[in-house]
Amino acid sequence: MDLSIALITCSDTRDVDSDEAGAALAALVDAAGWTVVGHVVVRDDRERIASEIVRAVDELAADVVITCGGTGLSPRDVTPEATRDACERDVPGIAEAMRAYSMSKTRRAMLSRAVCMQRGRALVVNFPGSTKAARENWEAIADQLEHAVRMAAGEGH
Repeated sequence: MDLSIALITCSDTRDVDSDEAGAALAALVDAAGWTVVGHVVVRDDRERIASEIVRAVDELAADVVITCGGTGLSPRDVTPEATRDACERDVPGIAEAMRAYSMSKTRRAMLSRAVCMQRGRALVVNFPGSTKAARENWEAIADQLEHAVRMAAGEGH
């Protein structure tokens, strides 16, 4: 199955050319044989992030939207809230699996506020902003994305 994946990096300090975590995720998507249908960097602004999630699903027809960054405890970290604004249904097990996997690497993973939700048939998954943590979170869930997308499309188990 060829998944269409959109990447949205949430950062006030990076652009696409300096987005190391986003570049690492794009390489992982490519290595899995899937397609990156969009990759943008947006500032840490709730409305802007929500708007990009909507665009990725509704205009780019992404099966999966991965946000990168903005999931911590800083006052500027608003990605989970923006995701909730743009989506309809929680998929808590994915975010729980990411935190559990990351806890085996660092106890600081418990500080993540990342969520996973659905917008229509698309999954929206919040990843941390560091390159190392983004790779770890990919390892935690990548093998379940195809099945999740099939289920979200009504294809069942």
